[in-house]
Amino acid sequence: MIEIRKTYLSDIPTITQLAEEIWWPTYTAVVSEEQISFMLNEMYSAEALKKQMENGHFFFLLIVDRIAEGFAAFSKQDEQTYKLQKLYLQPNQQGKGTGKILINFVEQEVKKLGAKQLILNVNRGNKSHLFYSKVGYKILEELDIPYHHFMLNDYIMGKDLV
Repeated sequence: MIEIRKTYLSDIPTITQLAEEIWWPTYTAVVSEEQISFMLNEMYSAEALKKQMENGHFFFLLIVDRIAEGFAAFSKQDEQTYKLQKLYLQPNQQGKGTGKILINFVEQEVKKLGAKQLILNVNRGNKSHLFYSKVGYKILEELDIPYHHFMLNDYIMGKDLV
């Protein structure tokens, strides 16, 4: 059984653990170990997650058979656009349709809030950009974004929700 539920501050340790378990196999072939460690600390420490939640990021846990297997987060960009900040699944869930269930859930949630478009950044070396293409997202631009002492090589992708 699949459940998607809003998160609370008490879920921060679960999100941190999921990020740690998902990021290493996802990004080891894409970016340096130094960058993975830095990004995990920068975005998934308890303090960082609490701050994101307090600053308007909506987090949801994906639970499969009572086990947290992934999470998503989004935030408002402007009156018509929301940004998917995070969508991660355990490797054992990839290719099973749970990612599609989670992205569809996020799209429905942002539509309820008035969104006409959902955008996201995805590393150009991360194969998940193929997933986003399959579910209707288009590459809007290609950017190299300086981030601390790293360079993020991203696609900006978007989908019209109307």
